[in-house]
Amino acid sequence: MSDDQMSTGPGGRSRRALLTGAGAVGASVVLAACGDDAGSTGDGGPTAGGGATSGGPAVSPSADAGADRGASALARTADIPVGGGRIYAEKGVVITQPTAGEFKGFDPICTHQRCPVANVDAGTINCTCHNSKFSIADGSVKAGPAPRPLPEKQIKVEGDQIMLA
Repeated sequence: MSDDQMSTGPGGRSRRALLTGAGAVGASVVLAACGDDAGSTGDGGPTAGGGATSGGPAVSPSADAGADRGASALARTADIPVGGGRIYAEKGVVITQPTAGEFKGFDPICTHQRCPVANVDAGTINCTCHNSKFSIADGSVKAGPAPRPLPEKQIKVEGDQIMLA
């Protein structure tokens, strides 16, 4: 019996079987992260990642917890830079402010291969997986390979609070 066929423990599994199983698990994780975009609608749920532009710091899930905000508020208007935006991945939204006082919401999942967008910079929402760029004003594709705009998310502003509509 060769080394890779020897029993490795009480279950009697061979090293080859264990390595094959581990490889299959790893491959499924990679395929899930970079799956094909056929039938993709860009309506994926919250994902990791975050970023900002125009001098705003990167957003992390713990930084966005907002203990001083209402339970339904996503952000304060002062959190969103004019001409930029912030990603609230755990809330499933990118909020932008294309012009002063105008706030927009978009899905944070790229329409190319469903990677989470990574940052907002220079007037675009950027996916660093394959360099797609989307307009902060309407979610339209500014640079491909993304085939469709980012879906809009309905938001509302009440006072200085921004929340999903």
